[in-house]
Amino acid sequence: MPDYSQFKGTGVALITPFDSKGQIDFAALERLIEHCIRGGVESLITMGTTGESVTLSHDEKNQVVRFTTDCAAGRAKVIVGIGGNHTAEVMREIKSLDTRGIDAILSSSPAYNKPSQEGIYQHYMALASVSPLPIIIYNVPGRTSSNITASTTLRLAHASDRFAAIKEASGDLAQATEILCGRPSHFLVLSGDDPLALALAGIGGDGVISVIANSHPAEFSEMMRAALKGDFPKARQLNNKLFPLHKWLYVDGNPAGIKAACSLLGICSNELRLPLVPMQDKNFQELKKTIESIG
Repeated sequence: MPDYSQFKGTGVALITPFDSKGQIDFAALERLIEHCIRGGVESLITMGTTGESVTLSHDEKNQVVRFTTDCAAGRAKVIVGIGGNHTAEVMREIKSLDTRGIDAILSSSPAYNKPSQEGIYQHYMALASVSPLPIIIYNVPGRTSSNITASTTLRLAHASDRFAAIKEASGDLAQATEILCGRPSHFLVLSGDDPLALALAGIGGDGVISVIANSHPAEFSEMMRAALKGDFPKARQLNNKLFPLHKWLYVDGNPAGIKAACSLLGICSNELRLPLVPMQDKNFQELKKTIESIG
């Protein structure tokens, strides 16, 4: 069986900084990557939802991926989001991927056409048949309108060792527990919900793919390391310190909240691409107060 322990710990779902003209701000992206690596994250996830990948052109995606791998330079694992609801097209994207410096693929289940559990299973098995890299399954019912059940996740995990992990963002700890109880030894369970990351670690989870780690990588990754070592008093202290911030990162949607937070910290501008817009000012002011209170 393969060893996927390199994907344990904290992965950060990177934002994609833009300038005032809506173009990718590569200088800000470099600042962000350095901030996250200095903060101790183990993995960088690019081209996810938090990175506004659906509003980037094919060329822009390639530029961001290559820039990220070059900046990382082996100091952190790099995971690239490739997903969609057209299985053949996702397969084509995976086969055409320049894999230099990339360690895994993160792929969300198909959205909008709402496949059955059998359809979800066949979709992922098709991706596994062509992928040169490990695949992290991404279950995010709030965005896809369909849940990958524990039984389907376990079916996939046992069917192919190409599946390294699941990013579980259903918010259902009972479902996560069922996966943990039935998984093969190589298969990791990662939290896709920052507020539940500590709880998932407490029942045996292996880490997190995080939004808040863009702005507060040191505190959040240290919290996760403490939890994975079984030092829950320390983990709870760090978790409680950051917990008030979660509300304001999501009140106007993701990545509006985390981009606002990163702008307050001087990492990037508070610019998004339509149809996303910045936080409402009243919420921005509350976010600012919360970040100042954390210190």
